[in-house]
Amino acid sequence: MIETRGLTRSFGAKRVLAGVDLAVAPGESLCVIGQSGTGKSVLLKCILGLVPPDGGQVLWQGQPLDAARLPQFLTRFGMLFQGGALFDSLNVWQNIAFRLRQRMPDREARAIALDKLARVGLTPETADLMPAELSGGMAKRVGLARAIADDPAVIFFDEPTTGLDPIRARAIDDLIRSIVTETGATAITITHDMRSVALIGDRVAMLQNGVIAHIGPVAGMDSEPALAAFLGRAPVAHS
Repeated sequence: MIETRGLTRSFGAKRVLAGVDLAVAPGESLCVIGQSGTGKSVLLKCILGLVPPDGGQVLWQGQPLDAARLPQFLTRFGMLFQGGALFDSLNVWQNIAFRLRQRMPDREARAIALDKLARVGLTPETADLMPAELSGGMAKRVGLARAIADDPAVIFFDEPTTGLDPIRARAIDDLIRSIVTETGATAITITHDMRSVALIGDRVAMLQNGVIAHIGPVAGMDSEPALAAFLGRAPVAHS
């Protein structure tokens, strides 16, 4: 579904991406981990066309994701931003239906927004609240509802559990996993939370020194030396 080949990007003298090769299959949930400042968000922005790479390619469905194809790709993708990134001047349902309202009457867009609210475990009464009236966990759920409002084929999650307590973080992880499974969407999650990786991901990729230092199934990550070093612990031996 999505592939990067030899992706490079520098900011001044600092080389952030030094040749990233990554492929995500249709319906797969991939988690990207790495230390702060290793380029995880830059990688995501390069895929989205927000930051032009210095070299390499981004491919979508096997073809280069160039300027001509990017608008089509953007209509098929949703994103949960790290801080929620809700529009302060819009209420909850208007935030969720932001894209939908550009092509359908508000009555229809609101009905879809209410359906997505229910999907993320929020009541219809939440629809008319303003972002300032939401708790952190509620704001994250609203952001998730917005990410899936248009039934995207590709969803990006940028640090989905940052700032949440363990109970709310687990609830968001469970929601993400169930939504990805039910919709068949392709998902890329940037996270530093290994509990999230275990719950959300099918595979995990570690970005280090500008390249993918490890990629493999989540099920075997405890025994992988590269991941053990990243986590500061010895790999677990399996008989």
